[in-house]
Amino acid sequence: MKGISHAALSQGKNPGRNAGTPASGVPTSVASRRPLSDWLPTSVREIKALGWEWVDVILFTGDAYVDHPSFGPAVIGRLLQAEGYRVAIVPQPNWRDDLRDFTKLGRPRLFFGVSAGNMDSMVNHYTANLRLRSDDAYTAGGVAGFRPDYAVTTYTRILKRLYPDVPVIIGGIEASLRRFTHYDYWSDSLKPSVLVDSGADLLIYGMGDKVIGEVARALHNGFNAKLLRKLRQVAFIADTAYVERMGDEVIRLHSYEQCLQEPKAFGENFVKIETESNKMEQRPLAEPVGERWVVVNAPHATLTEAELDRSFDLPYTRLPHPRYEGKGPIPAYEMIKFSVNLHRGCFGGCSFCTISAHQGKFISSRSESSILREVEALTHLPGFKGYLSDLGGPSANMYRMHGRNQAACARCTRASCAFPKLCPNLDNSHAALLSLYRKVTAMPGIKKAFIGSGIRYDLFDSQDYLREVVLRHVSGRLKVAPEHTEDHVLQLMRKPPFEMFRRLNADFCQICQQEGLRYQLIPYFISSHPGCTERDMEALSRETTQLDFHLEQVQDFTPTPMTLSSVMFYTGIDPYTGEKVYVARTQEEKRRQKSYFFSRPSISKRFSNMPGRGVSTRFSRGTQRSGTSDTVHGAGKTGHVSGKPLRDFSNDRPGKSHRRK
Repeated sequence: MKGISHAALSQGKNPGRNAGTPASGVPTSVASRRPLSDWLPTSVREIKALGWEWVDVILFTGDAYVDHPSFGPAVIGRLLQAEGYRVAIVPQPNWRDDLRDFTKLGRPRLFFGVSAGNMDSMVNHYTANLRLRSDDAYTAGGVAGFRPDYAVTTYTRILKRLYPDVPVIIGGIEASLRRFTHYDYWSDSLKPSVLVDSGADLLIYGMGDKVIGEVARALHNGFNAKLLRKLRQVAFIADTAYVERMGDEVIRLHSYEQCLQEPKAFGENFVKIETESNKMEQRPLAEPVGERWVVVNAPHATLTEAELDRSFDLPYTRLPHPRYEGKGPIPAYEMIKFSVNLHRGCFGGCSFCTISAHQGKFISSRSESSILREVEALTHLPGFKGYLSDLGGPSANMYRMHGRNQAACARCTRASCAFPKLCPNLDNSHAALLSLYRKVTAMPGIKKAFIGSGIRYDLFDSQDYLREVVLRHVSGRLKVAPEHTEDHVLQLMRKPPFEMFRRLNADFCQICQQEGLRYQLIPYFISSHPGCTERDMEALSRETTQLDFHLEQVQDFTPTPMTLSSVMFYTGIDPYTGEKVYVARTQEEKRRQKSYFFSRPSISKRFSNMPGRGVSTRFSRGTQRSGTSDTVHGAGKTGHVSGKPLRDFSNDRPGKSHRRK
């Protein structure tokens, strides 16, 4: 982003764009017709217009401010607002100048809240091949360079230097997935908890709907560590005496220092963390770092229907803030502005996915009435022409799924209700979802509701969900994610065997033939996942060619914090079995594996002397999968790092890290 300053953009000088370009596809006159008071304030002028003499909470985020329930900082702000707190938001503050963005609103009465945004900042910045991305889907105009690397750490350090006596609470996906010792792909090192590196006072992990209000109330009369440490779903740094007082209640992990010395210890920590997170009722965990401990309290119970409805029913404008008028569309908003999220959580348990680590394994579904109210509101948005881009969620078809016997669920520690086979206790009925589809489609102003989220075909029941989706909710291309063709790789991914995809393909083709439809089934695949060799990629290429697939949706594997796949990538071991796992670790190895998606000649030449390996000749070039599949198919598929990242404050690192030898 050479030569482009935040000051220039704040004056509407977005290079390469006409000043009259609509913001996020919405005509400037539409946003201008709404009073600024409809959004959370972002400037001193807006605060004064509200007549406020102080602000209770100031939120800092690495994303542009979009007042929509799919954008975390907006949800947190609206939840606090609903409890009577005065909340302001500072989107994408400039961390490289005189830091005026961090001081312009002054000090809040209660605390600063810090989030990197809807994505880990390193995933946002870099591809799987460690190359710096040229765009940012969460910035007006898609312009890159408006957030630092390790944004949570960078923002927090600045705030603690400027306001050392004001509490800083960190949250969002970057903080949540870095709450323990974690492998950081971009520095190729183990890093301690982000609490250590950032100096934050408290970390909220997961979806903060319930805990954010509790934190605000605990801080009402000033910082009270005793009150804060009693809250669920928070993490903090404590001394040894505190952990000793917890007694047998807490699960003690290997220390950060031991994980540096023994990769096996890092793997054992992950198994304990994941196993505990799969339980309905969990215990706190404590991890030593130096002479201190990172304590992570147990989470809140899964949100009830009424609690989840409350978060979605808040008075969002569902529009970007007017400050972005004339600066170009915000791509991430464009993708979801006419979509509806039906639920949270995912019990798929995919090894590379962070959804269950952040949102939880158990499904929390919205009521039909809440969903229908949102659909009705969308029909009044500017630019809506009758088409919903998605009725989905982390997975398209987990709405209202749960265990038949909740007592059995309370005893269960499985990472997945679908792998290695469907749990017999799982109620995987699609009846409620199909009924909802029909009610939405019948609403005035709705011409068609598409299903854009990833469909779990291993969850299909006796009802003909696939036929319903193909006939009424597909625009011509149905996307699914088999991820690989080789069963031993799929086992490590915790994905169903490829034979299940073959059956899906046959059923899809039969429906299309019976109905006279020329639709396409679009499979997603990953290269370079731990356990995947070049032979496996050659087999994938041959198999998909025989099935006459012209691959488009493909992605090179990227290790992201707090996933089983990243642990296997770092250690070369499956921590559950202790068995060694092949890892394509170098960029050259990863490049060769990915080449099988596109280049047939290289396959023929490379394996010409391999016994028993036939080589097919039909294959077409496709395009790399977008790096914004975080919510649908898991953050583990999105990319990261090359070139030298921008540093400034993020280069001043009080916490230690250790590069793998």
